[in-house]
Amino acid sequence: MHITRKKTKQVQVGNVKIGGGAPVSVQSMCSTDTRDVAATVEQIRQLEAAGCELIRVAVPDTEAAAALPKIKAAMTVPLIADIHFDHRLALAAAKVVDCVRINPGNIGAWWKVEEVIKAVNDRGLPLRVGVNGGSLERFLLDKYGYHTAEALAESALNAVNALEDVGFTNMKVSLKASDVHMAIDAYYLFAQQSNYPLHIGITEAGTAMTGAVKSAVGLGWLLTQGIGDTLRVSLAADPVEEVKVGFEILKSLELRHRGINVIACPTCGRVEIDVIRMANELEKKLGHIKTPLNVSVLGCVVNGIGEGKEADIGIAGGEGKGILFKRGKLVRKVPMDELMDTLITEVELMAKEQEAEGAHEDPAAEAPDHKAHSQEPEKPSTLLREIPVLSSRS
Repeated sequence: MHITRKKTKQVQVGNVKIGGGAPVSVQSMCSTDTRDVAATVEQIRQLEAAGCELIRVAVPDTEAAAALPKIKAAMTVPLIADIHFDHRLALAAAKVVDCVRINPGNIGAWWKVEEVIKAVNDRGLPLRVGVNGGSLERFLLDKYGYHTAEALAESALNAVNALEDVGFTNMKVSLKASDVHMAIDAYYLFAQQSNYPLHIGITEAGTAMTGAVKSAVGLGWLLTQGIGDTLRVSLAADPVEEVKVGFEILKSLELRHRGINVIACPTCGRVEIDVIRMANELEKKLGHIKTPLNVSVLGCVVNGIGEGKEADIGIAGGEGKGILFKRGKLVRKVPMDELMDTLITEVELMAKEQEAEGAHEDPAAEAPDHKAHSQEPEKPSTLLREIPVLSSRS
């Protein structure tokens, strides 16, 4: 499947480019109390180790805002401040962070938004305009009767147009809903009528498993349509899991290439080794590797090489014996009790060799996405839906 990414404007959050053909970046949000600097910094370090490229923290009060300088000083990735209700918190945060997120539906009178615009403009910071189904403007709820995809898209378009009217264009936009259909439709509607970069996500998606599935379905669909420049997978779980799921979504669509991709058979009555345990152990023990490698764990020693021929390296076992193979060719037989340790050692060695040869951990992270500027003709959309032209000056 060929993905032609929608061409959007580009903004820069710290050292991360968003939109304009830049790789789809993965971000998350701390679940700690921002006022607790030590706990927040510790979680940030865990997120950075997992590959998180932008990190957002909640700023609910002045004490949280006062903690931002210490938090920022301990980070290596860009910091985003999440502001609701009190524009003065945005003014304080803008002195420290790399991006400010506001929701026009709850920030208050327009003069407050203008003060925020001046504050971020003074430092050359982008805004994330975040529209949410739970905080739409009253006139839109009256117009549509409920928080619909059309209401979300119109709210975002109104906010963008209002910011443009005062000369501000350094922004990215999100239109989040917990309903997968509504989120997809809202992003799709907005993307047809604006070229600002989009932060995509399914908000309040649920627990680790449920939320991952909803996010994979919703974000996966949007990404296949070329929509989305940065993403967050929202889970009621450790934020590190959000980063892992985000990268897995991008890897599955070949939009990013980072770390180990474990290929494991689903197991059956013929399997004589614990494939499930071994595959999970492999992901955990090799999570520190950033070099993109396909690693197979298969339960059939007879068909293992054939089934794992797409892998860079892998193992197969059964009947008390195991084999190690690389790129579809048998390397050697390995005693069963040494199989996992052998594979881990060999994968780490292969990763080091590729790094020494200059292979980047994620080619897309340093170069523009070639798919975003493909010379191939645009493929006609398979979507047979009518796109309403939403009000741009409500």
